[in-house]
Amino acid sequence: MSEINPQTLRHEQIQYIEFLSKDITRAKEFYSKSFGWKFTDYGAGYTAFQGDYVDGGFATGQPIPGTILVILYSKDLEATQDKVVRAGGIIVKDIFSFPGGRRFQFTDPDGYELAVWSE
Repeated sequence: MSEINPQTLRHEQIQYIEFLSKDITRAKEFYSKSFGWKFTDYGAGYTAFQGDYVDGGFATGQPIPGTILVILYSKDLEATQDKVVRAGGIIVKDIFSFPGGRRFQFTDPDGYELAVWSE
């Protein structure tokens, strides 16, 4: 896990997200292209990632789609959606409004469903 700055900690916020992936190289490519995440490999079966306000990792294993919905924030929802599609993501719910904002949902190459929201 990356070094945590105690001044950025928020009570009960998500600190780390860990995924399983059948193909860690493919996961790294997808998330670096979509969100600019940086990766540190720890052997053949694990890579940690860091991005703006998120830390986590990918371990080799069989993904279990639908077990958790991770929601990211975007200042420009349309631009983020375009990057996700160009990187190989599949939009499963196009941009829609909800109380408090708008969002879309997509699956990554391993079948995980994630969402991105904006005001």
